Amino acid sequence: MTPERIAALAVSTLFSITAQAETIQVTIDKLVFAPADLNAKVGDTIEWVNKDVLAHTATATNGDWNVVTGPTQSGRVVLKKAGAVDYFCKYHPNMKGRVIVTP
Repeated sequence: MTPERIAALAVSTLFSITAQAETIQVTIDKLVFAPADLNAKVGDTIEWVNKDVLAHTATATNGDWNVVTGPTQSGRVVLKKAGAVDYFCKYHPNMKGRVIVTP
């Protein structure tokens, strides 16, 4: 293999490495999303962990997702597009959160 070919292969490998997606946990406890506001990237997963004895939802106001979590259960969504997304619990509308998703 020529030095030029090795260099080209090294550069293409370097640029093909992508950032690993993260899982971000939001705790639901005592009728509160914590943290209520968070930053994430496209491809990240948000996991809502419900510590309450009541069912909750994490329902995006723009219709992107509706995650239902039963008592002491969790639910997830993978973020598919950039933008600010407000969400709330359908059963307890005073519970609110916001996710700012960057590319």
